[in-house]
Parts: sequence; structure tokens; C-alpha cells
Amino acid sequence: MFVNTFWSLVPPIVAIGLALLTKETYSSLFIGIVVGALLATDFSPIGALDTIINDGLTAAIADNAGIFLFLVILGVMVALVNATGGSAAFGRWAASHIHSKAGALLATFALGVLIFIDDYFNCLTVGSVMTPVTDSQRISRVKLAYLIDATAAPICMIAPISSWAAAVSGVAAKLDTGVSGIQLFIEAIPYNFYSLLTIVFVITMVVLGVDYGPMAAAELKAAQTGDLGSLSEEQEEGSSRANMWDMLIPIFLLIIFCVIGLIYVGGFWDPETNAGDFIAAFGDTDAFVGLPWGALIALVLSIIYLCARRVITFKGAMGCMTKGFNAMVPAILILTFAVSLKSMTGLLGAADYVEGLMKQASEGLFMLLPAIIFVVACLLAFATGTSWGTFGILIPIVLPIFNAAPDLQIMGISACLAGAVCGDHCSPISDTTIMASAGANCNHIDHVSTQIPYAVTVAAICFVNYILAAFIRNVVISLAIGVVMVIGTLLVIRSVQSRKTA
Repeated sequence: MFVNTFWSLVPPIVAIGLALLTKETYSSLFIGIVVGALLATDFSPIGALDTIINDGLTAAIADNAGIFLFLVILGVMVALVNATGGSAAFGRWAASHIHSKAGALLATFALGVLIFIDDYFNCLTVGSVMTPVTDSQRISRVKLAYLIDATAAPICMIAPISSWAAAVSGVAAKLDTGVSGIQLFIEAIPYNFYSLLTIVFVITMVVLGVDYGPMAAAELKAAQTGDLGSLSEEQEEGSSRANMWDMLIPIFLLIIFCVIGLIYVGGFWDPETNAGDFIAAFGDTDAFVGLPWGALIALVLSIIYLCARRVITFKGAMGCMTKGFNAMVPAILILTFAVSLKSMTGLLGAADYVEGLMKQASEGLFMLLPAIIFVVACLLAFATGTSWGTFGILIPIVLPIFNAAPDLQIMGISACLAGAVCGDHCSPISDTTIMASAGANCNHIDHVSTQIPYAVTVAAICFVNYILAAFIRNVVISLAIGVVMVIGTLLVIRSVQSRKTA
């Protein structure tokens, strides 16, 4: 009775609504799971319980075991560099070289752009490296979380060498498009307004010194009281022998070996698959295997290096195992519940319901279709918390719609990818949003509520730009209009704020 109808989107709506209202993540997600299970089993109590355990929680843990392992290893590495004093030493070095709030924010943004391989990897690495820097400038943790989130999925979605490019290529490769999956991904980059304009938005916001909404309140509190909104305030000084390299070398090892792990899993050294082909190996990799593969090697080498440096004892290093695991328990629990909730929407046929809506829209609003696709992708990704699932659903639907207008086809694919990233960026049940909260070590719902006004601002500009782009059909002009709208919007917001405080 509830399958393939609007009811398929009710469980995530309930969970997200409760989370934003109550600021309580775990119970909100679990209630959403229960609602989904009851709808999927026609309100059978025993059937719902069985669905929650087998199709929800157990499947979520089994399917995401690799990323849970990666999270734990990252948590251990963060605990390790904190215990040695590497983080404190890096913070002291950064404080002596980065003398302004804007400098710290731009450095965080630049590092996020550079780590474009994978969004999970981006969130946790940027968070651990830049926390001492942003703390020294009294930047709130929710602002750090926004910068991490804004340079995770949006950057990965326009990087040809990333796990996201591989995912899009994999979906497109199964369709008859006349080009390879990676070629379609690259062609779609210029019209991916959300990813590109998010970059413009962040840089302009930092340069102009503009904050608004709940983020402005968090930043004011951090500046005036020093309360940054961290979940744990304690900072370990560690060994007096420690220097900044005791933090940076483990991070470098992590980056190097995670890249090696990703291409190894993709068959870079396998003569029967993708021997010597870096791009193809990335296209065939499995991040849930490659990232733990590389992180484990990096962890072992980091322990050897730090013990050899005598900044920590072997017993102290082993004590970081439980510290790192404990630090990641909230993220693992939220991720488990979020994936279980996504499973409920899958059982209720959310994909088929959205497909029907898309086909209805294509019949009468053809020139507005890129904008409509963007909005539908936003809403679907927000409700389900998965951008990969969103473009996996929508790309096969979008491609045939534009058979009569191939010049709009790339724009439609781009709108689909942009909307998927946007919805994922806003969603409280998105794994990337959860990772950004974990990376910045801040309250998850606080991160969501402070970043939504920023993400919605860029999304609104993108929606208008997709309407204009369908008529202009020139990507350079369309992008220029988008950039002007972003800068103009932030200038207006700054002007309004100046009048209020005058």
C-alpha cells in the first residue's frame, strides 16, 4: 500500500525533521527507521522488527565494515599524533605563520581542495590537520566543519581522479551514451554549478568576512568567549621532543598509502585487468577496501616512526587504539542508523516514485528540465542522504529524456550530479555530513543547522542559473552569471548586516 508512493520519502522526512527540532540525532534516526519498517511491512510488529534488524542494522554494518575500519584507523592516528604532541607542535607552528582568521580559513579550504581523492578521506584528514590552526584563530568548530564539507563532496564531484568520478563512470558505463563513463563525467564538469559556485562562495565569504544565520552566532560566541563548540576540550601537550613533522609525516604516509591502496584494489598491478593504467584503476577501485588497506599500512609505519623518535612509548601507542575507537563511536553509530534509514526508503521504492515524477515533468516543462532535475536530485539526496544513490537512480532516467535535444543532455546530467551533491551537503543523514562533523569534532546537528543556510543560498543561485543556462546554452556565460550572482548576494548580505549593526 505504501510502496512506490510519497510514503516512501516519509521515514527520512520524519528523521530529519525530528533531528532538526530536537537536536537529538540517534533517537531521531531510529524513529525514522522504525517508521520505515512499519510502512514496509504494513504495520506488522514482528515483520517490522525483523526488517529493522536484518534489512537495516545488520546489513548496514556488513556493507560498511570497510569504512568503519577506516574510521577507526583514522581515529587511532588522530589520537596518536595528539598523544605525541605532534598536533600541539603543529598548532604552535601554524599560529606563528598564519596570523589572521581569513588566512586560517583559506588554508583549510586549500587543503580540502588538494585532497580530492575521496570525500571520507578528505573530511577526516583535513579535520585532523587543520583543527590546531583554526583553534588558534578562534574559529568555531562548526565553521571548520562547513569548510570540510564544502571541499569534500563538491570537490570530489569535479575531480576526474576520485572515487566519485569512478562511481559516476560506473553508472554511465552501463548506458548507451556513445562515450565512455569518465568522458561523460568530464564533459559534465563545466555545468556542475553547485560544485563550482560553492568554491566561489567559500572564497568570497572568507575574503569579505561575511557570516550569517546560526553560523554568525557560533562565530561570535567563539570570538568573544573562546567556546569553539568542540565535543572534547582537552588538548594533550605530549612529549617536549615533538615537532610539527610528528603530525605531518603520519598524514603524508596516510595520503600516499591510501592512493596506493585505491589503485591496487583497482588492479593497477594486475596484468589481467588495469595494469599500469592509473585512470582505469581508479575507475574500478573500491574505496571501502582501498582506504582501510592504505590506512592500516600508514598506521603501522607511523607507530614505528613515532616510537623511533621517542616521542611516545610502544605502550602509549597501543593505548591510543582504544582512544581512537572511542572517538569514532558516535560517527559509526550515526552512520549505521543513516544507512539503515536509506535501506528503508529502498524497500519502500523511493527510486520508482521519483522516476515517475521525473517522467511527468519531462512532458510539459522541457526547457525548465535542467532546473527541475536539479531540484529533484537535491530533494532525493536530502531525503535519502546519499548522492551516489541519487545519481545512480536519476542518470538512467535523465539520459533518455534528452534524446530529442542532445545539446541539453550534458546540462541535464550536470544538473543531476550538482543536485545530488547539494542534497547530500545539506542532509543530516548523509555520510559525508557525518564525516565532516567527526573531522571537526563538533555536534552533528549543530553542523547541519549552521551550514544549511549557506548551502541553500548556493542552491537557489544554481536553480536560477540552470533556468538561464537552458536558454543561453553557453557554459562560459552561464558560469560568469553564476559567479556574479554569488558575489552580489554576499555583498548584499554584508550590506544588510552593516545596517543592522550601525
